[in-house]
Amino acid sequence: MTGRLFYFIGPSGAGKDSLLNWVKTHAPAPLAVHLARRTITRPLHAGEEDHDSVDARAFALLCEAQAFALDWQANGLRYGVRHDELSPIHRGAWVLVNGSRAYLPEARARFPEMIVVHVSAGAETLRRRLTARARESADMVEQRVHRAGQFAPPTEAIQVRNDGALEEAGERMLQDMRNRAAEDIRAEGSR
Repeated sequence: MTGRLFYFIGPSGAGKDSLLNWVKTHAPAPLAVHLARRTITRPLHAGEEDHDSVDARAFALLCEAQAFALDWQANGLRYGVRHDELSPIHRGAWVLVNGSRAYLPEARARFPEMIVVHVSAGAETLRRRLTARARESADMVEQRVHRAGQFAPPTEAIQVRNDGALEEAGERMLQDMRNRAAEDIRAEGSR
């Protein structure tokens, strides 16, 4: 089995976290899946993403020490993925990274072999999910919904529409991920 890096992008409310967790728990044996833990300048809150919480100064020191394989800024926060979170790739695992749309060009430059997975949902679904989170004002929700509609995903990205049942989107996504990984392995073998 050859390891792969899957870089997930999509707007807030599209359900990236839910799909990432779904793939991690439903990937068939013997497929090893590792969900990369992020370091974020945000406190831990119950029910939200499990991450390493650091303040801005600690994050800057980690950057200076080159601790991150990937790092970006979004929505007033800093995000990083440490090198050791990607190491399971070398043991044949799929590593799933919850990434940033804006950081995609830099991530591609660092890891040109990564597979991009774009998770989307319709405007009404995004609006409903973001409103239910109750973390942002109505204006902020509308800005996020508008920004989501403006983004043009890469043509080669795996496209996942997540408006309905999580299991349906998860099954389709997992199958598309398996197909893409198999295509990559065949292409590498023909070189």
